[in-house]
Amino acid sequence: MSVAGELQAVTFGLGAETFAVPVTLVCEILDWTETFHIPNGPDYLLGLTDLRGEGVTTIDLRRRLGLPPVAPTPSTRILVIDVPVDGRNLVLGLVVDRVLEVSTFDRGQIGAAPDIGVRWPSRYIAGVVKRTEGFVVLVDVAQIFSSAEVNALHASAA
Repeated sequence: MSVAGELQAVTFGLGAETFAVPVTLVCEILDWTETFHIPNGPDYLLGLTDLRGEGVTTIDLRRRLGLPPVAPTPSTRILVIDVPVDGRNLVLGLVVDRVLEVSTFDRGQIGAAPDIGVRWPSRYIAGVVKRTEGFVVLVDVAQIFSSAEVNALHASAA
């Protein structure tokens, strides 16, 4: 990728792996709290999280990526993000194992998503950055949720 400039991203961990989403998509980072359960949703739909009186649809990002679920710990966080889908922004809460930091990546250092060797579909990956301590996977949140899924999530939440 030969795009000039920098990308600021919030990095977070799922298991031993490090992921990131652009800081421009992140509205808030919340401590873990139990969600209000919504019946009949997909297994990764945890329910609604109260954000100053508004219900935010909250999903387990581990399950959505096909990783095994884990019990929440004191480090578990909910990343409240704006997901651009079908020309509109939808607010979702992503449950992650831990939030690490805000990092700045040189766009020229962001490599393409590998087609093999990862446990989730490569269309979910916007790019990969090699750092001395390992790789950071940039998540394409718009690809993780198809329009049909987003509509189903919001129908379940309503």
